[in-house]
Amino acid sequence: MKKKPLGVAWAREWNPNVQNIPYEQKFAAFIKTIDQAKASNADFIVIVEPWVIGDTHDEIIESLSRLAAANMPLRIVRRRINPYAN
Repeated sequence: MKKKPLGVAWAREWNPNVQNIPYEQKFAAFIKTIDQAKASNADFIVIVEPWVIGDTHDEIIESLSRLAAANMPLRIVRRRINPYAN
């Protein structure tokens, strides 16, 4: 029987008060999620929008680099109704 793919969802609320916090502090929970996904033999991490893994280009690249280093694929799934796309 074929194994069903196992994904781990990552969600984040945008908070303007954390804009100037160092990446490792701001995304500590994301870094932990990568480690937990790897430990649980998850096949990928799922996010809804790219901004959940970084507020700036450098933060997004850092998040992608950490995913790559962990050999953890990323799936971006866009919601059918997006309140930000008016």
